[in-house]
Amino acid sequence: MTADIGEFGGRGDGLTDNSKAFAAAFSSLKHGGGGTLKVGCGIYLTGPIELFDNTTLELEQGAVLQFFPDVWRYAPVLTRWEGIVCFGMHPLIFAREAHNIALTGRGIIDGNGEPWWTSIKLKKSAHQSGPVEPIEIALAEYNKDLIDQPSGGGGREMQFLRPPLVQCFRCSNIHIEGLTFRNSPFWTIHPVFSDHVTIRDVFVQNPPDAPNTDGIDIDSCTDVRVEHTIIDVGDDCIAIKAGAGERGLREGKPSKGISIHNCLFKRGHGGVVIGSETAGGISEVSVENCRFEGTDRGIRIKTRRGRGGVVSNLRFNNLIMERVLCPVAINMYYRCGAKPDKKAELFSLTPMPVDALTPHFRKIEISGLDAQYCRASAGYIAGLPEAPIEHLTMKHCHIGLADHDLVPVSESEMFEGIPETDARGIRIRHASCGFHDVTVTGLDAGSEAFIFEDGARANTT
Repeated sequence: MTADIGEFGGRGDGLTDNSKAFAAAFSSLKHGGGGTLKVGCGIYLTGPIELFDNTTLELEQGAVLQFFPDVWRYAPVLTRWEGIVCFGMHPLIFAREAHNIALTGRGIIDGNGEPWWTSIKLKKSAHQSGPVEPIEIALAEYNKDLIDQPSGGGGREMQFLRPPLVQCFRCSNIHIEGLTFRNSPFWTIHPVFSDHVTIRDVFVQNPPDAPNTDGIDIDSCTDVRVEHTIIDVGDDCIAIKAGAGERGLREGKPSKGISIHNCLFKRGHGGVVIGSETAGGISEVSVENCRFEGTDRGIRIKTRRGRGGVVSNLRFNNLIMERVLCPVAINMYYRCGAKPDKKAELFSLTPMPVDALTPHFRKIEISGLDAQYCRASAGYIAGLPEAPIEHLTMKHCHIGLADHDLVPVSESEMFEGIPETDARGIRIRHASCGFHDVTVTGLDAGSEAFIFEDGARANTT
């Protein structure tokens, strides 16, 4: 079955509220067993949209789907927000326990995120520490046992749980292709607890100062392919996650079987990122033939004590980077979202007891990396004294530092507790590494390509 939004009263005049038209259209498709809803040229304003089994939303060239920024339109739903299953604001486009769903075409899906970004910035600048607005109070009531759960820095304590632009929650057979996604209130494309996901030939664009606007967050998913995609955002470009803390361990849902090929990453805090929510485990990740232009960090793997999980069998091959701050950042002292009263334990330089919430990194291979004009350092690798990074291999990697526009070495990664340094080589702490045909150029006279610190074990050839 194929339908047109115009058949249900939809108007692309940039003025009409099309919420009822989209609801009626997808209800009709649902009762007919599925089908495709076509959206023609024009600007279609709407509230949240929900997809069902066997449905496709197709936006033709010139079609813009734009969402109202009224928080009350996005009533609380069960979701996963920064690694914790809880109630959050309804995603702008949402699918829950749906199968065979698709977003296709050459149109634009615009989250109209500016009011959301302004609100969270104002709340943080005012040091808001708890729910204040009615929507926050309502969410806090739903989540009354969850407010103190781990966070990545998005503002869980305030319960201003902004919605992602697209979320597929416990879905399978997801296909996203050809579209532009822009101005997301929060994370942009977020498959969670989902399987068999293909994202191809899309463009994700959010302003560089838009907070927490990750491009694609692959969250406790299996069999995921991302290819021929361009991402230019205000946070991490692609992040692979698997739940946070004790709840993530109990859910036990890993992210695995993920391939990312032939993509371009532009602005963002990290290009391809693992973590920091790692509790369910992340494995079997392949990243090949990608380009990074002006990304803060290229390969970025991050966690900290209390996040748990095993991260293993990661392969990065044939990557080109230009003007990144740091091409390889592997960080088990990730600072964002850490509660002040826990920092002494989280960021201690002395070994802490190993338990179920101790994260582990192992079997990471980086080959064929060519990174030039790096502005902070050639690399940052920091494991935990009680859980060192194991079997990290870099081979045939050539890293060149910029000769101008340098930034402090501390901007290599968002860490806390580790002493700062002025050395711009590859810094290694509590890690077992093999470096084969790895060169660093552009260092000051007398500077070392490799800086071995506490617990570093390395073989260089």
